[in-house]
Amino acid sequence: MFWAQRRVCRRLGVPSLRPGPGTLTGVALGRATELEPLNAIRHLPVGQSDGWYVWRGGQIPHDDDEFFSPVHVEHAKDHFPELLPYLALPPGFGVILAPGYEDVWQDQALLDP
Repeated sequence: MFWAQRRVCRRLGVPSLRPGPGTLTGVALGRATELEPLNAIRHLPVGQSDGWYVWRGGQIPHDDDEFFSPVHVEHAKDHFPELLPYLALPPGFGVILAPGYEDVWQDQALLDP
């Protein structure tokens, strides 16, 4: 997986910043695994968080403080294997994936505390 992550970062011309072992990713476990698209954004890492927040389907509900559950990054392959090549993107990036579709962007607002 390391090489796939390096290829994505090289293709986009950004440094690779892989999540550390044992870090936590925010995952919307309440969303069905067949929902499309897969959405992910990376904020700055804080504490044990690697900064990633991942959900399937539409928008994040802004009135649900329990939307994301912490999941160790080592379990990413169980919840969103298609995102694994993108996990080394540095903070400030977002990704949308669906069959035959990829959108990767950078948003400085993701770096604001």
